[in-house]
Amino acid sequence: MTNEVTKMTSRIAAFVVDTNAREIPNTIYEHAKVALMDWLGVAIAGKEEPLVNKLIQYTDCLGGKEQATILGHGVKKTVCQAALINGAASHALDYDDSMIAFLGHPSVTLFPSILSLSEWQGKNGADFLTAYIIGLKAGTTVAKCAGMGHYGVGWHGTSTMGHLASAAACSRLLGLDVQQTTYALGIAGTQASGLRQVFGTMCKPFHAGRASEVGLMASLLAQNGFTSAEDILEGQVGLFKTMKGEVDKDVLDTLGKTWEIEGLAQKYHASCHATHSPMEAAMSIVKHHGLSIDEIKSIKIKASEMALSAAFRTEASTGLEGKFCIPYCVANALVRGDTGTQAFQDNRVADPEVRELMKKISIRSYPEVQAMEAEVDVEKESGVIYSAFYDVIHEIPELEVKRSKIEKKFLDLCIPVLGDQKARQLVESLSGMEKINDMKSFVELM
Repeated sequence: MTNEVTKMTSRIAAFVVDTNAREIPNTIYEHAKVALMDWLGVAIAGKEEPLVNKLIQYTDCLGGKEQATILGHGVKKTVCQAALINGAASHALDYDDSMIAFLGHPSVTLFPSILSLSEWQGKNGADFLTAYIIGLKAGTTVAKCAGMGHYGVGWHGTSTMGHLASAAACSRLLGLDVQQTTYALGIAGTQASGLRQVFGTMCKPFHAGRASEVGLMASLLAQNGFTSAEDILEGQVGLFKTMKGEVDKDVLDTLGKTWEIEGLAQKYHASCHATHSPMEAAMSIVKHHGLSIDEIKSIKIKASEMALSAAFRTEASTGLEGKFCIPYCVANALVRGDTGTQAFQDNRVADPEVRELMKKISIRSYPEVQAMEAEVDVEKESGVIYSAFYDVIHEIPELEVKRSKIEKKFLDLCIPVLGDQKARQLVESLSGMEKINDMKSFVELM
């Protein structure tokens, strides 16, 4: 490998610093605005989740300067505390975007830190969006080099990759130089952690908040001359050696050429993304063949090992556990047809009709089924079997279709919280983010 490739960390830092915003296509900014609308909607809707209030109570004990707003609560905390709480809130419903190439959920690690920072320091909307785009590309570059081996051994990519993505985005927004950005990546990288064992508990959304918080903290420390390793990714005992992965020249060569954001998969069901393909396949069979629940003898689901390592629960006793339980998600979708936030309340998981259908559902991993794909067989009592295949990651709509779907989702989530007028005013502001001169004014709308 060339010296340029072996110094992967500093090469990513140079990309973060040197990228000319004017050379990023306008379409990429439009994708970023859709991603922001989706993130903001789930953050506002998740504001009353129990873990959010617990984090607010925790920061109340610590005190600190009032620098950035906790969305939906009308209070301010320190800039890093706001990144933590808003990040956790936006992942609490598990209704936020994801990306296979990122090994998890990118936006919940990026938007909270750069929004807090932008509000605190009065950054403009154009620079805010640019920081997001660059942070997403930097995080995805690392994730592609880390590979599925990183995720497979138990690391939660949203957290590990999110630490680095947030540091890259905040470094860009702060205007750090290459040396400082390299250190910021090192400071964030040495703290990168998060285990998939905690899925189905408050710690999964906590991971998103911590990634956002640590990335911001790392950039602020680096700005003040705090040092770290300059090869946190590729070093002899760096992230790749200890947590799986290796430098990939072809991936590095895409820096500044491709932007990844078109591959963001927004959610239209409020559960782990690994549950979506089984739901979609099962619902398509029932709808296409006009089946009633009473006609169903069994449902057999073929999924990938990766999907089942994420949505690993076969039973659920709480709504949070239900988000990672494919049998519950499929049974609920077929019985009630409601797969939004209300479907994952504790009382819904106990629904006897849903529980009865869950008994008829079996799941196995098959090597020929990859990533988020699913094959579903529904057998009728008469013995007739209907089959369907679905891959939610490859069913990403075109930009304008996506924008329309996300606007509807945003209004559905935010009108009950903010009221119709304020929610629609936010949609209008989001459409013109690049024209906002001071992000404080945008936050004040909420």
